[in-house]
Amino acid sequence: MGRKRRKGGGGNGVLQSLPVLAVVAAMGFDFYATVFVFLDHWIAGGVQSDRGLFHAGVFTWITFMCFFSFFVAAVSDPGSVPANYGPDAENPQKEGTKSRSCEKCDAYKPPRSHHCRVCKRCVLKMDHHCLWINNCVGYSNYKTFLIFVLHAAIGSLYSTMIFFCDLFQTNHDFTMRSTALFYVLSGCLLIFLSLTTSTLLGWHIYLLTKNMTTIEFRGFLRDKWLAEKSGEKYRHRFDIGLRNNITQVLGPNILKWLCPTSLGHLKDGTQFPVSS
Repeated sequence: MGRKRRKGGGGNGVLQSLPVLAVVAAMGFDFYATVFVFLDHWIAGGVQSDRGLFHAGVFTWITFMCFFSFFVAAVSDPGSVPANYGPDAENPQKEGTKSRSCEKCDAYKPPRSHHCRVCKRCVLKMDHHCLWINNCVGYSNYKTFLIFVLHAAIGSLYSTMIFFCDLFQTNHDFTMRSTALFYVLSGCLLIFLSLTTSTLLGWHIYLLTKNMTTIEFRGFLRDKWLAEKSGEKYRHRFDIGLRNNITQVLGPNILKWLCPTSLGHLKDGTQFPVSS
């Protein structure tokens, strides 16, 4: 079959860049407001005090990891199908999965791969196309994306805590419209970010423990319903146990789980073990 695969993330252009710029702007505003406004007001002596310096240091590290993992996830190839990939002629159902052909790419695609309409190519173990990083989330950058979501959720909750401590434990002159407006808008933004990122984190932790992608979850619900209707128990075919599910994505070394660039454990992404 012919080869029409493309590398890279989503399309270029102003519309695709706006969500990315919005995320960067939100992270930048959150850092500025938390460290130089809320924290400075809340703690006597501000960031120059020992207590203030501690909180500022912790939040700076969280923000750095958030920025770094976001950047890596956005610019990384989510997983390209090898140019020489073809189904195993001797054992087409190797490891319990089948290769399929992609009509749009005019090429074979490995199990768990899907064609992205935005990126216009097949992506290995595709989870979804993320508007906010203007890239697909797939086999090669899922760990990095997960680390980004983790730090975004922790940072949002941490910032929200500091915001409310400042709001209720210090005096403010809200007779000034600019001050009142700043606190109202900041509070709404922080609460929104905390809810959305925490929910997203919880969702992907669930998928991680079950060794599923967002796309596969849709089929999982259908297959589970059919199995239960027949009086049978159903288990996702790629669910190989909690520990194995986690190490397949994050790696065997727990000390490197939170390193966005520690991806040496990843293979070619064309074959996956299945549950017995």
